[in-house]
Amino acid sequence: MSRAFVKESDGAPEPPAARPESGHPNYVTRMGLAALEERLRAAEAAGDARDVGYLRRRIEYAIVVDLAVQPRDEVAFGATVTVEGQDEARHAFTIVGEDQADPTHGAISWISPLAKALLGAHVGEQVLWRRPAGDLPLTVVAIEYAA
Repeated sequence: MSRAFVKESDGAPEPPAARPESGHPNYVTRMGLAALEERLRAAEAAGDARDVGYLRRRIEYAIVVDLAVQPRDEVAFGATVTVEGQDEARHAFTIVGEDQADPTHGAISWISPLAKALLGAHVGEQVLWRRPAGDLPLTVVAIEYAA
């Protein structure tokens, strides 16, 4: 076999591959920014160059949304929204930044299909959550913002 196309190792370790980043604006709550900063400190302490670079960029481009100026009668970034489905079961979701999202605990990214359906809605309005399992109508029953 020809050696012309075989890479010889120079002994230096390969740099870690960069983490993929979203092309969306990095909206965060104050709590979300604090969580990113804490994750950065932990990554630095662990010597995780890949996460350190990613987190530094996420913090650098973070756009902090002041929840105190969000409209109280409308679903916007940072809102905790209680919805009711056709089965009359109620569920609460908080609309957060991509890095803060944790759907199993009700924190959904502002770019998720559910958040997109809810953004701009008011109490009493019905929205349509478009999802692979089938569209689901939801009624907004409460909108709250953290202090």
